[in-house]
Amino acid sequence: MNEIDFHNDYTVIDIETTGLNSTLDNIIELSAIKVRNNQIVSTFSKLINPNKKLNPFISNLTGITDTMLKQADTISKVLPQFLDFVGKDIILGHNVQFDIKFINQKSIEHLNKPFENEKIDTLRISRKLKIKSGNHKLKTLADFYNISQGRMHRGLEDCRITFEVYKHLKENSIEKIKEIV
Repeated sequence: MNEIDFHNDYTVIDIETTGLNSTLDNIIELSAIKVRNNQIVSTFSKLINPNKKLNPFISNLTGITDTMLKQADTISKVLPQFLDFVGKDIILGHNVQFDIKFINQKSIEHLNKPFENEKIDTLRISRKLKIKSGNHKLKTLADFYNISQGRMHRGLEDCRITFEVYKHLKENSIEKIKEIV
């Protein structure tokens, strides 16, 4: 799939984790926003009990605490619900390869099947369009496009911001095409 092809129907995903290694670390939040005809139609967001204490850095970054995760379901229960929500949709995310790497690893470990949906990465699109935002981090792009932000590094909020950034990137792409024609 060409990363600059823009779609109207997709699911935005974001995860929060205990670290950066998909083999050794755990997913602590799975979130998604289903989009149809460029409109949000439903959401999914669940915390996941990693069955170990969180690193204080992760708690500080995400705002997710051990207390919040104590009563949450485990990945083996939440992951099938998440995958059912996502279905066969094209996946949209910011630096989405990170999320997909974790989801695929956990899907293979717990469900014995890979996660192979097509993907679109807003990070790569912003780089290809040469957006002059200073850098291509999600927060930087949100600031650049004047997108209101709640708590960053929480799944559903990052999904919403990614959805908004994607709309702006689509507009930027259309403007660049008009300049060429």
